[in-house]
This record gives sequence, C-alpha cells and structure tokens, in this order.
Amino acid sequence: MVRTKFLGHDILWIVEVKKWKSKVNKLQVLGLRTIVEDIGADRGFIISENGFQSGAIESAEKTNIQLTTYEDFKKVTKESIQSGVIQVYKDRLNLLETRYWSHSKKIRKKYGLRGEICDYTVTFSGHSLMHIAHMAISSAMNNDYTISLDTHSAEKRGNLAANNFPELTNWLNLNLNFLDEKILKAEIEMMKNGDFNPIFHSTEDNEFFTNIIVSQISEIVKKLEK
Repeated sequence: MVRTKFLGHDILWIVEVKKWKSKVNKLQVLGLRTIVEDIGADRGFIISENGFQSGAIESAEKTNIQLTTYEDFKKVTKESIQSGVIQVYKDRLNLLETRYWSHSKKIRKKYGLRGEICDYTVTFSGHSLMHIAHMAISSAMNNDYTISLDTHSAEKRGNLAANNFPELTNWLNLNLNFLDEKILKAEIEMMKNGDFNPIFHSTEDNEFFTNIIVSQISEIVKKLEK
C-alpha cells in the first residue's frame, strides 16, 4: 500500500508483486480489483516479470488496474509525477502571463517589462521569456530533450539548454521567480506613479487578479517602509 500526497492531492495505490514462474491469472486481477474498490484506492498495479494470461489482461482492460513489469512500472510512475510537476509550472506561467498582458504595451515598456523589437540586444523581454517557457513545457510534456532555453535577452537566469527533467525544472524555478519579481517590482512603481491600471478580459478576472496583486504589493511596501 502506497499512501502519499502529491501536488496537494492524496494518493493511494495498491501494488502486488508476483515473482512467479508462471503467468499471473485472471483470479489475481479480480482479487486486486475488489481490494482497490473496497478501500477506494486510486490505482492498482500487478508487477510480473513472467507476464499475464489472456484472461488477466482482459480483466484489467478499462479499469484502474495496470499490469506491468518492474521496469515499466518505474517508467510509468516517473512520467506520471513529471507530468504533474510540469502542469504546476504551466498553471503558474499562465497566471504570470495574465498579469503581464494586463498592462498596456506603453506601460510594459516604461517599467522595463519589454524592449523594442529593433533593439540589437534587449535588456529584458517578458514576452520572450514566456514564449521560451511555453515551448520548453511543451517539449517536456513530450519528453523531447535537449531543450533550447535562450531568451536572447541581456538579463537571463540559468543555463541556455536543458538536457533532462531536473535541469528544466531548475530553469523554470529560476525564470518564473525572476519574471514574477520583475512584474511585481514594476507594479509597485506603477502604483507609486499612478500608472497601475491592469485590464483583464472580464470584470471577474479584473477584480480577482487586482486584489491579489494589490495585496502582494501592499505587503512589500509595508516591509520597505520598515
């Protein structure tokens, strides 16, 4: 029994390992299905290096029971966890993107969130960073490495490429934090100068995000005043 918490969700798995000389039969699958159903487990696994009888395979079809080898089990769980982690970064990027585009082009330029396209070397471009992050996340979802991470801006964080999942998550951590910091500092200056007027797609979004942003900025201003 594997009981844990992942990305805020409780997870319960039941794993049976059959080191048998013969193939696992249908009764073993039906037995595990009953246990999984009775205790409300999310998934059940039967691991066998010698395979499964046809009846066992049929009994596991279209259920939350998976028949696998040990190596495949490690691969599946690894990919499942990585997919969940990548989704968290994707959600965070979408929120930062909403905040970034809520400010007009003129305001983004005035407060250093974008440069001019004609500039030979752009100091910082939120648009470029977010574009690279989206491309990187898409490649990671397809397990397509090596991933180019060059934003072509003077201000950058981390390596210019990710050869594996840990390297990518390190880059995303650095750069999403960097982008969040840049936007927040710009918004603090906007509020000081009376330029803070984010425009979202709907009134509900406008109120929701404005409240969050104002709350964050107010906390920082209080600390600065101290």
